[in-house]
Amino acid sequence: MRTDFYFFHLMPWPHLPADFDTRYHSAWVDFPNSYFDPERGHGLYNDYLEQLVAAERLGFDGVCVNEHHQNAYGLMPAPNIIASMLVARTRRVKIALVGNALPLRDHPMRVAEEVAMMDVISGGRIISAFVRGIGAEYHSFSMNPTYSRERFLEAHDLIIRAWTEPGPFRFEGKHYRLRHVNLWPRPLQRPHPPIWIPSQGSAESIEWAAQMRYPLVLVYSALQTVRTRMEQYRAAAEAAGYTPAPSQFGWMAPVYIAETEAEALAKAERHILWLFHRGLKMPQHYFFPPGYLTERSQLAVGGRKHFSQYSFREFLAEGWAIVGTPESVANQLGERLRELNCGLFLALLQIGPMTHWETLRNLELFGREVIPALRGRAPAPAPTGGPSVP
Repeated sequence: MRTDFYFFHLMPWPHLPADFDTRYHSAWVDFPNSYFDPERGHGLYNDYLEQLVAAERLGFDGVCVNEHHQNAYGLMPAPNIIASMLVARTRRVKIALVGNALPLRDHPMRVAEEVAMMDVISGGRIISAFVRGIGAEYHSFSMNPTYSRERFLEAHDLIIRAWTEPGPFRFEGKHYRLRHVNLWPRPLQRPHPPIWIPSQGSAESIEWAAQMRYPLVLVYSALQTVRTRMEQYRAAAEAAGYTPAPSQFGWMAPVYIAETEAEALAKAERHILWLFHRGLKMPQHYFFPPGYLTERSQLAVGGRKHFSQYSFREFLAEGWAIVGTPESVANQLGERLRELNCGLFLALLQIGPMTHWETLRNLELFGREVIPALRGRAPAPAPTGGPSVP
């Protein structure tokens, strides 16, 4: 079984105020934007872009960008802008949009156009994941989350038809109506760029992804939950008349690597707790506003602890994150990928307040040592003249 490895990036705003934990109930929706400093943001964006570009020379199969709005957790409200910059700065790696939040768009044709443009310019290196957007973003856009799923499905159908059917044609839906669908340019990949479905595991998303034969990418879940959701996907695929391949299963997790176990554990704790306790801090009604989940999916997530209730050691013990030396990370990850029969792994290697150089070192250890170990190759040699990262 081959696993493809992607560098997943959130582009967080790490400079939260000292009293954030006691003064603010969320890093989303209503956390004041006065805390964003455009001068510091200029340097931060360019560091983050350099990190993503570095993944190509370090042997990754691809890089991932994503969409979130009005928060300190991730500074990519327009992932297609970041992806287009990566198209111009890379030559080999695939670029995965994980993903465009379709229900938040009034004009899905803009998604169809932008993804098609990037696919043509890149020579067919685009992966187009589609998401609904998390509940907090319906507060940010003052949108009714009750219509989230039907807007998602209708936008998806419009985009697929625009990519694959000769135009012009008419599209008449409940939420989107167009007299002339006539996409210029059309995407290079046929029948269209690959589509992934990232999810925390709602029953409807799993079943629909399996029926469509789209890869399911599970994010922010304990290992047991990942197992359960993948079994649900397999059952839905079997009901649809086929056996899913490993390439239809993806998993995203934070990874922190250092030369010794003690160093990895000591340094990773701050970053992983920032991610889950601060970056993802929000009240429950932001995460799951009324109408966002069906009753069936509410029952599935109803007993889950909030991120803030987990300790660092619990995150590791339950498999939310992987920490260690290159050898131990390769062993942990290899065992889990084999058990899950999972063909896509998205490594979150820049976590919260990690510095630029710390992130590059994490990337280098994963790319030069972990990926070759999992593919049965000798570690890739460091560049001549000493290590590439101080």
